[in-house]
Amino acid sequence: MASLWGFPNPVNEKAARVVAGGVVVLAALTLITNWHWLIVLIAIGFAARVAAGPRFSLLGRLATQVIAPRLGLPKFVPGPPKRFAQGIGLVLTTAAAVLSLGFGLTLAGSVLIGILLIFATLESVVGFCAGCWMFALLMRAGVIPADTCESCNDIWSRYGTGAVITPR
Repeated sequence: MASLWGFPNPVNEKAARVVAGGVVVLAALTLITNWHWLIVLIAIGFAARVAAGPRFSLLGRLATQVIAPRLGLPKFVPGPPKRFAQGIGLVLTTAAAVLSLGFGLTLAGSVLIGILLIFATLESVVGFCAGCWMFALLMRAGVIPADTCESCNDIWSRYGTGAVITPR
């Protein structure tokens, strides 16, 4: 049962960036058309990816099985920070859906989707995963135990800080 619901580790960064590109398209479409019901679809995708990686996510399957293989050899990165980033996306989109659809606060929902759009664009276009960066900060601060992601101990080198997270 764990393999059905487990998150992949490592993750193909090219596939993750393709997924982020799909989120960019959906978030932009939501903001342009004011179709706030799309937020629910985005949130469902995040929930599926948090629960089981790309296995139950249409966007995840498209990215991992169709698009990423055509982009060349995979570039593997640790899975736990990517799962954490997907969790942040789930929280943002769930809050946006509740605000927009539940309380009629479409401006507040749009602001949250705008924030998601910015960070998904950063991931998709330049490869900067803000959730992964936050995961590394939380590991460094000791909030997330170092053994959660042993391969993350050198994640700082990916972001040019040169700092190394040492296990406690």
